[in-house]
Amino acid sequence: MSKSKSKPSPLPPDTLIGGYRVVRKVAAGGFGVVYLAVGADGQQVAVKEYLPASLATREPGALSPQVPPDKLSLYRLGLKSFFEEGRSLAQISHPSVVSVMNFFRENDTVYMVMNYLEGASLQEFIITARDLKQTKVFRESTIRSLFDEILRGLRIVHQHKMLHLDIKPANIFITEENKAVLIDFGAAREVLSKEGNFVRPMYTPGFAAPEMYRRDSSMGPWTDIYAIGACMYACMQGFPPNEAPQRLPTDRMAVTLKRLQGVYSDNLIEVVQWCMALDALSRPQSVFALQKELNRAGDRHYTRLSVSEKVRLQLGNMVDGTKQSVIKATDIGKKSS
Repeated sequence: MSKSKSKPSPLPPDTLIGGYRVVRKVAAGGFGVVYLAVGADGQQVAVKEYLPASLATREPGALSPQVPPDKLSLYRLGLKSFFEEGRSLAQISHPSVVSVMNFFRENDTVYMVMNYLEGASLQEFIITARDLKQTKVFRESTIRSLFDEILRGLRIVHQHKMLHLDIKPANIFITEENKAVLIDFGAAREVLSKEGNFVRPMYTPGFAAPEMYRRDSSMGPWTDIYAIGACMYACMQGFPPNEAPQRLPTDRMAVTLKRLQGVYSDNLIEVVQWCMALDALSRPQSVFALQKELNRAGDRHYTRLSVSEKVRLQLGNMVDGTKQSVIKATDIGKKSS
């Protein structure tokens, strides 16, 4: 394995950065490392370091990343965007948006200091709930109140002319006080994906709107709204929806959602379908429009399915299952030929 492909080393415990002492690495993604750290006042914080694995390396024990000359301009572009993101987030004070308390430059990179959250991500909750094998992964009231909280935060983000661009269950955090918080914004990721021949998948399959796969299309609040719909879908189904490009030739979204009739209200099913429209203009154009629809309490009637419909849907599920295994088998045939 060549050295350039190895992951940059995280900062060792007890390193001091900007007056914070690193306790340990908490997480690492393609764009940075998150540490648990302690401030001078003894308060625990999360410190996020800009360290894109595709552009920089760092030797164990070293403080500054090494960036090859041909990647320097791209590294600096991402750094600037990460810094701007810190500045924008520091201006937002909302319980449903991760709070940035401080951001600073050091060791030829940038650090963002955030409040340290105790709890688990929505993804972990979905996996736990899914494994209980009940008709409903989450209760409808839970889904509505959870996304009502998230949308309040997202609305403020959009008012600050920012987009999140990486909303997914792993980036919705449920604190031990049962508050839902949006974490891990994707601005630096977005800038880097647009530049030159930097073709790394910058999106999470199933949660990324179709326009995120095309370089020429305009993104806006509707892009985050698609992801919100996909997160709701995951809370209802227990699994992410199909990737947007797979939906383009034959969209089975309506069929899949029809199976949830009677389990969830028609209104909630329609809201998800509306958010996940493949055409950006067919989606809610603002968080406010979506909130209004989600809070329409009078609309929660459930379609009563007749016995024959239930049987048909059941058979449809079974046929779908066999169809998928047939497709997989033919795919394997193709590969080996």
